[in-house]
Amino acid sequence: MTGVDGGGGRDGGGRTEAGVFRAGPLLLGVRHHGPGSARAVRAALEAAAPRVVLIEGPPEANALVPLAADEDMRPPVALLAHAVDEPGRSAFWPLAEFSPEWVAIRWALAHDVPARFIDLPATHTLAWEESPGTAGEPADADGSEAGGDGDTGADMRIDPLAVLAAAAGYDDAERWWEDVVEHRGVGDGDVFAPFVALGEAMGALREAYGSGGHRRDLVREAYMRLQVRAAVREFGPEVAVVCGAWHVPALREKAAVAADKALLKGLPKVKADVTWVPWTHRRLARAGGYGAGIESPGWYAHLFATRDRPVERWLTKVAGLLRAEDRMVSSAHVIEAVRLAETLAAMRGRPLPGLTETTDAVRAVMCEGSDVPLALVHDRLVVGDVLGEVPESAPAVPLQRDLARAQRRLRLKPEAFERELVLDLRKETDAGRSRLLHRLRLLGVPWGEPVAARGSTGTFREAWRLCWEPELAVRVAEAGVWGTTVLGAATAKAEADAVAAPALADVTVLAERCLLAELPDALPVVMRALADRAALDTDVGHLAQALPALARSLRYGDVRGTDTRALAEVAAGLAERVFVGLPPACAALDTDAAAEMRRHVDAVHGAVGLLREGGTEITDGGPAASRPAGDIRGRWHAVLRVLSARDTVAGNVRGRAARLLLDDGELEQDEAARLMGLALSPGTAPGEAAAWIDGFVGGGSGGGMLLLHDEGLLDLVDAWLTGVSADAFTDVLPLLRRTFSAYEPGVRRTLGELVRRGPGQRGGAAAAGSGTPGFAPGLDDDRADAVLPVVRLLLGLNTDNANDEYSDNDLVGVAG
Repeated sequence: MTGVDGGGGRDGGGRTEAGVFRAGPLLLGVRHHGPGSARAVRAALEAAAPRVVLIEGPPEANALVPLAADEDMRPPVALLAHAVDEPGRSAFWPLAEFSPEWVAIRWALAHDVPARFIDLPATHTLAWEESPGTAGEPADADGSEAGGDGDTGADMRIDPLAVLAAAAGYDDAERWWEDVVEHRGVGDGDVFAPFVALGEAMGALREAYGSGGHRRDLVREAYMRLQVRAAVREFGPEVAVVCGAWHVPALREKAAVAADKALLKGLPKVKADVTWVPWTHRRLARAGGYGAGIESPGWYAHLFATRDRPVERWLTKVAGLLRAEDRMVSSAHVIEAVRLAETLAAMRGRPLPGLTETTDAVRAVMCEGSDVPLALVHDRLVVGDVLGEVPESAPAVPLQRDLARAQRRLRLKPEAFERELVLDLRKETDAGRSRLLHRLRLLGVPWGEPVAARGSTGTFREAWRLCWEPELAVRVAEAGVWGTTVLGAATAKAEADAVAAPALADVTVLAERCLLAELPDALPVVMRALADRAALDTDVGHLAQALPALARSLRYGDVRGTDTRALAEVAAGLAERVFVGLPPACAALDTDAAAEMRRHVDAVHGAVGLLREGGTEITDGGPAASRPAGDIRGRWHAVLRVLSARDTVAGNVRGRAARLLLDDGELEQDEAARLMGLALSPGTAPGEAAAWIDGFVGGGSGGGMLLLHDEGLLDLVDAWLTGVSADAFTDVLPLLRRTFSAYEPGVRRTLGELVRRGPGQRGGAAAAGSGTPGFAPGLDDDRADAVLPVVRLLLGLNTDNANDEYSDNDLVGVAG
């Protein structure tokens, strides 16, 4: 490989250990994140012993290089550059343990040799308008710019590795790279041979394709040439350059200094900061969105770290993972899988088994041909969830440092894999974790997402799904504009969001989030905005949307001991306005508007239930008067009665109101049957009647069970449906199918059986003695006895004690 001003091939400027710098700087073209390139770079640096190592990367990070020697620095890590005034405009330069750049940095630090970055400065990269946010990510050896967008020049964009693989007769660039680099070692006695061969191949491609559609590379390469010349002037020719192999021909080119400077003239600039941040193997994968990444970082890490018998050791790892997942995998499986992988490699003409052969062997031998466990192997091992670490001494915005302190105090360590965390809010540590996660969500840093807690619906328990992604470091930097601590930043952000919220429902949701995040200083601002918006908003739909969040907020405030009197006043006024405005708002609605209003009715019903469930006292807006939650409940039931009886109200809203009253015990069965009879009378249009049925027994609200256990209601529906004319039936069929398709299969089957018998022959869902298929003539004692041990266990009774207070007959009743 020749230098910037050097000659041609190995005979004309080629490297030997005796005169490695005779032709100028040593250009080591690599593939980013390639373990074979990393091993070759380490061998070449050991043989050449340069006085300085130049590396593709942002020069602003030169001061951060010594941190790579810190014992707390564990790759994968990344250099993060972001615009000071716009932290969201950022770029990453990821480095894994098997990245050639990382190996070069570590070699330089170990040998007390300066290491410098020579790519285009981040101050220009971040300002480059064509690809904001990703332009600074380095290009791969194949020439593709990382991060995706790049520029869209007229030249055809090519994948150099794919072109070389195709020329060699391969249809897979990854497999070609494994065969020619990863499985070939560092050369037959000549450590520079791989770089010579790869440089010549890239030179031929550059002659054929020019910049390959990556016009931005021309500017980057001009800057790199200037930096190489400066290093030669300072250190002499003993300079080693580690860069993507695609750039080697350009760095070897004899370009005029004036021409290079002209390319750099007038580039846009922004003020930029650079630091180290943790990275993950998953983000190194192409599937994770990093354009210069690799498909199998876990596999490459294994190849780099394993000195001997890589296939045997890899398959042993796979067996360990599958055994941990309770799959039966023995040592014999490992031995057979190794044999199969080696046989496949020989049949395919490969020097050693690669990932393709080991994967095929694992599928056939350990997974019994199934791709389900194989997907687990790919996710956990081939890609992996390794998360790097950076030392505390690395530069960081104050908000990041405060977050790190909170994470240590609460023992909440960021991890790359997804996990579920269940919190008990009665415990101080768990309550602190909840506050931190809610504050971060408010700041736009979604480290955790709330999920439904399994086995509990109480307000003292919270469940979160946590996964730390490297991009969250950028989100934290962005959030740093709001404050230097998580509490202060979340408070300032909440206040700003309250002022800028476009709708009343947005403010109520914000109030709920402030209570969850425990932001007492932000609540007064949010409550003022809430009161102002509620007073001005006359849309009943908006008011109905806002009430559920307020009701939840009152419950959460009670759990956390927060003073919510101001919130209760607003909730009372809001509820009263909904009660007054809802009946007229439900009149003369089209189908879509009626469906939306029905959702509002359900939301308000749930909110009123929460207020009553919590025993909350809310005022009616006056300073002295207060109204217990039970009275609010009574007012709501009165509204539902109006809705259920008024003919001008849309059918599905009327049916829904009647059903809610029935469920709350405010409507007798006979009265419900009377309302249904009116709704399904011959004078009612079929479409309106079908909508009433949908509101009453549809929507997954247990309406199927209601029909099963109330023969009168089922008779009414049956009689109405059989009396609908053929033409009208076609119109109402879609709505009816939607209504009844929401029922459980068993409910639908039993309803069908009851309808088949006809009126007067049903005898209820428990019809006994009929002899009809699907119904037993009586209780099956043997089947009932079989469940008694399980019922006793569920009730916490001693299964061996015959003197328990519950008799077997009692337990049979429970089981039934």
